[in-house]
Amino acid sequence: MKRLLLALAFCLLPFAFCLLQAQPSALHNLLTRSAAEFPGKAGIWVKHLTTGETAGVRDGEIFNSASVIKIPVLVLAFQMADKGTINLDERITIRKEDIRGGSGIFRYHDAGLQPTFRDVLLQMVITSDNTATDLAIAKVGGVARVNAWLKEQGYADGQRLVQTTGELFAKYAALGPSAASPNERNAKTNSDRAYWLGEITPRGVGLMIEAIEKKTIASTAACNDMLRMMRAQQAGSRRLPHFITVPVAHKTGDFPPVLANDVGIIYSRSGPMVVSFLGNAITGNYGEAEDRIGRFAQQLVEYIDK
Repeated sequence: MKRLLLALAFCLLPFAFCLLQAQPSALHNLLTRSAAEFPGKAGIWVKHLTTGETAGVRDGEIFNSASVIKIPVLVLAFQMADKGTINLDERITIRKEDIRGGSGIFRYHDAGLQPTFRDVLLQMVITSDNTATDLAIAKVGGVARVNAWLKEQGYADGQRLVQTTGELFAKYAALGPSAASPNERNAKTNSDRAYWLGEITPRGVGLMIEAIEKKTIASTAACNDMLRMMRAQQAGSRRLPHFITVPVAHKTGDFPPVLANDVGIIYSRSGPMVVSFLGNAITGNYGEAEDRIGRFAQQLVEYIDK
């Protein structure tokens, strides 16, 4: 009988181990709770680059990227600079027809301004400048080239540039009288991919940010330059950086009042963490939705540095 019980116990060990393995981690529970508390559809992916601890919620689902899709444009530009096919010190003349609405500062300058291409990329990141974005997209070869490059680099399943900001705004303008209706505009932003600047998954964009931090996607100098830009971020102060005191390098994506994304690297005391928090289809107060992202970052840092 003892031998039978012992044999049965050994047979059950693999099943017990599988059950233990199937239990959600504390990190996964934190992500699940934060996604449930967010007043909209939230997708989150986190990876601690020192320990390798990783968790995600809806991390493989497609979200409206808004301006987060500008990250691949940035990376492609720096790769091309590494190869010598783009000169970051080249002066770009901003003509009247280049000006785009929405976020950014170039639209407030007189036509004829001549920033360097590096300055153009900087504004695309830190003020999410749409004029800079379309100039950068054109410089790297256009929308089709960005998407071909994403496929070449192995990121096509998690990121796609749908169109330029100029094309996107033209589509909204073409809606006619209905464009004046917030409900119509918000419905397009939430569910019609033809009205998205880009498509991303939390994990897809997170893996690209990880490659920037690890200096594997471009030269060390180029990656350091990209991280410098992301650490100089001027938007999203109520999101990832809001309630924490450690440095953050990040890029936001916005379409108030229904979309608030923030992705980047939190430099916790225990090591850098890649964080992707995508918030789509927001209902209720937009500022409170942003604060939810900030509270998540605070809880994440408290958990990882405990």
